[in-house]
Amino acid sequence: MTRVTRETSTTRELYDELDRIFAARDRDDMAPTIAALLPLHAEHPHDARVLYELAGAYDTAGEEETALGLYERATAEGLEGDLRRRCYLQHGSTLRNVGRVEDSLALFAQARVEFPDSAALGVFEALSLHAAGRPSTALASLLLLLADHVESEDLDRYKPAVRGNAEYLASLD
Repeated sequence: MTRVTRETSTTRELYDELDRIFAARDRDDMAPTIAALLPLHAEHPHDARVLYELAGAYDTAGEEETALGLYERATAEGLEGDLRRRCYLQHGSTLRNVGRVEDSLALFAQARVEFPDSAALGVFEALSLHAAGRPSTALASLLLLLADHVESEDLDRYKPAVRGNAEYLASLD
């Protein structure tokens, strides 16, 4: 029982340190953030959150290829909840950015099964659809996101038409 409590306490301390590191980051100079994360990664090489945060830091620094492997490992190590959703989003976006558009679409398809209500995943999936040369499907998916996630008296009246137009557009690609 003490061991479990100790591990939980250690994990909380680790995650507090991750939060501190990210609160101090400078997105224009990620080198200090990466330098602060590397010792944590060395100490906790299988911690899903450490892997995810290090991936994001490398990604922001423009080191996409390094980030990709870390995103994959974070997911494989059991990243959960909102961090898993965010990892999928960042991983899929990075795959698109390095020209692996079909891999990006496959990842977004998997992510949307796990997180069907995520508007953010839907937006970035639409970017990948556009990059794949499917602009009508991309626009259709964004229209459906609007219909599903935007509550507006002005829009509510027209949601059936928005959905109909989305269906039509999706049939064009």
